[in-house]
Amino acid sequence: MSDAMSAEFDTVAEWTAAVARDLGPPYHVPAGCRGSGNPAALDWLIDELELRGGESLLDCGAGVGGPAAYAVDRQPVLPLLVEPEAGACRAARSLFGYPTVQGSADALPVADAAVDAAWCLGVVCTTPDHVAVLRELRRVVRPPGRIGLLVFVAHTPLTEDEIPDGNNFPTPDSLRDALTAAGLAAVSRMRTSDLPEMPDEWQDRVDRVDEELARRYGDDPAWQVSERQSGQMGDLLADGRIFGEVLSLRQT
Repeated sequence: MSDAMSAEFDTVAEWTAAVARDLGPPYHVPAGCRGSGNPAALDWLIDELELRGGESLLDCGAGVGGPAAYAVDRQPVLPLLVEPEAGACRAARSLFGYPTVQGSADALPVADAAVDAAWCLGVVCTTPDHVAVLRELRRVVRPPGRIGLLVFVAHTPLTEDEIPDGNNFPTPDSLRDALTAAGLAAVSRMRTSDLPEMPDEWQDRVDRVDEELARRYGDDPAWQVSERQSGQMGDLLADGRIFGEVLSLRQT
């Protein structure tokens, strides 16, 4: 993983957990969802994947663990978190206490057909081999293969200078081809721009976490790198060069 990605998903992840702990339990899930955890997107995925209480849910590239905790609040699923960065693993365990394993999305440390469902939020576009990640998700999920994605897609290929460090955005065509190669098909999909905006209370808590992170760590190079990455993503989304999409997949 690039230095920029490590700053965002390792160092800043631990800082985020520390801030959330200090602010209190109402901030834990919003803080843990910073970046790719819009409640409307998570609600859509929970419904489309037909998650039920007692089922196992793999969160691939789980970060600080907020999306898994959100799912548990909606349905009492049994989450398993896999995350490549050690700092994020520690942060997730400290905030939520779910089983958390350090591992890569393209080589999941999970047995074949071991979980009922999986999701992978904002991860595919940070890996160079999209097919490998999708094949791993297909491998570990029991038939019919309920898999959810949140992926950022480039309308057309971007130049190296336009892409935030460590990202590898698929195009609509390359994402379709990767799904086919992995033996998966989208049964439903939606642009994140068509989903409801974050509730005011949720957004206020995210903003409070961001303010406290900036106050404590604003002079640290890791925070500055993370903010630069976030700003680049925001600019690409605002300019329409990339778009977010949620997909509900099944095995073919």
